[in-house]
Amino acid sequence: MFKLILNTYKISFSGLSRETWLLSIVMMFNRCGSMAVPFMGLYVTQSLHRSEIDAGLIITLFGVGSILGSAIGGKLTDMIGFRPVQILSSIIGGILFILFSTITHFSTLCVLAVVISFFSEAFRPANFTAVAHYATEGTITRSYSLNRLAVNIGWSVGISLAGIIASINYKLLFIVEGGVSIIVGLLILSFLPQVKGFIKKARENATNMVIMKPWRDVFYVKFILLTTVFITCAFLMFRVVPVFFKEQWHIDEFAIGIIIGINGAVIALFEMIMINKIEAKRPPMFFIIVGAVFFAVSYIMLSAPVNFHLVTAIAVIIIFTGGEMFSLPFINTIVISRSNEHNRGLYAAGYTLSWSCAQVIGPLLGFYIAKNLSYNWLWLGLACMLLLCAWGFSILNKKQPKSAPEPIKNQLEIE
Repeated sequence: MFKLILNTYKISFSGLSRETWLLSIVMMFNRCGSMAVPFMGLYVTQSLHRSEIDAGLIITLFGVGSILGSAIGGKLTDMIGFRPVQILSSIIGGILFILFSTITHFSTLCVLAVVISFFSEAFRPANFTAVAHYATEGTITRSYSLNRLAVNIGWSVGISLAGIIASINYKLLFIVEGGVSIIVGLLILSFLPQVKGFIKKARENATNMVIMKPWRDVFYVKFILLTTVFITCAFLMFRVVPVFFKEQWHIDEFAIGIIIGINGAVIALFEMIMINKIEAKRPPMFFIIVGAVFFAVSYIMLSAPVNFHLVTAIAVIIIFTGGEMFSLPFINTIVISRSNEHNRGLYAAGYTLSWSCAQVIGPLLGFYIAKNLSYNWLWLGLACMLLLCAWGFSILNKKQPKSAPEPIKNQLEIE
């Protein structure tokens, strides 16, 4: 049995390029260092002794910077290449994080919050594009799954370390994150091969060709709008639900941490195997629709009148994680399938922008509804929105042409 499991893992991870593995290792380090922002609210209130409103402002400004970073980072990726954008965003962002730890003037911190998150988020569309560039034929979905696996491992380790570091000194969080970010930039500089002639080729394309912009791709625009709603609903599982577990179901913080941690553990153990088994069986949109239904079921369970709260909470996270494994890898596949090397950064930016919007809109709206109506209304509302997303993805899939129209297939229109 153990040998069978080992062989299944070996097959699931086989055929991926060296650069894909390198990018995943880099992402794991990147997410290991992502420890300051989750503790930002506590840093502002406990260490700087500012009000909750000030803490909320800082967190919101981080969200604003991430939106700008997603949009401009994608454009820069298409102009100068994914390698220099990852290097510069990592090193500059790391230096600014260390600087952040030395500042106490609140207005300066507000400005730095926007600038830091701009550089941190500019990394994502560049990395997203790099994964597509180095993925060998037939491995695109598994390449992104490996990247997600690295993200989940890094995030789990980073959050665990962050709690220990924060108990010693909050400022150390920013110093450690900054240091890790600089190391990530240096790793890419040292080991990720250069793409020769990228800038020259980009200039020639800009001069001689009209490159298809994602906002002119009607299917893609509708898909990203649906995806933004979808991700905003999903994002609340890690922002509002833990508070619900504590306030309404009276689960302690240690247990909440273990329960939420099941998400990363299940993804790390099973996603690559699952993707390897199912990716060729159905179109990507089918699995996204299944994921949306799973998400909806998990929120409906939160509104059910149950007594065994701990068991129910575990079941909710497991079902939600199943939906995540079905949907997110295949969203990546669709985004990349609409683009090519000349505009992949812009397409990637559209997707990462949806995550940035979810981080800004989701928690504010979620907590507002929970406070002014009730948690049950929030859960039922989220379930309805997710089912509507599933219906929207289904309609969009039926309207999608079996073969992409010429401007989207080639992504280039000769003047």
